[in-house]
Amino acid sequence: MADEALVKLLKAIIAKAKGGDWEGMYEGYGTLFGDAAFAAYRPEDQRRALQLMLMQKGAPATSTDTKVAAHRAALAPLTELVSTFGEPADHELLGMCHVVLGNEESASAIFKAGLALERARNASSDLCGALMRRVSML
Repeated sequence: MADEALVKLLKAIIAKAKGGDWEGMYEGYGTLFGDAAFAAYRPEDQRRALQLMLMQKGAPATSTDTKVAAHRAALAPLTELVSTFGEPADHELLGMCHVVLGNEESASAIFKAGLALERARNASSDLCGALMRRVSML
C-alpha cells in the first residue's frame, strides 16, 4: 500500500490538474520529485507518481518554465529507477522526460534500450509497441 502522505499529496496535485491549474500541477510534481524524501518511497510508488505526471491526459503540449523544472526534477529518480531495476517501462518514462527537456538523442537511446529489453521479454507486448512508436517519432 502506498504511503498515506504521498497519496494525499498526489490527490492534491491531481485536483489542480482537474481544475485546469497546470502550472500548479507541475509545481507540485517538481516539489515532490525534487525532495530527497521522494527517494525513500517504494519504487512502485515512485513509478506511479512519475507516471501520473508524464502520462497526464489533457496537459498542454507547450512547455513552460514550471513544466520544464518538474521534468528536470523527475530526471534523478527516473535515472535511479532505470539504473537499479532496468525495467523497460522505466526507460519509457525517462525517455519521455528527455523529450520534454529537448534531449531527443538521449530520449531515442533510452527508448531503444527499453525496447531491446522488452523485446527480449515479450516482443508482442503493448509496451513494446509503445516504445516502437516513441522511437519512430524521434
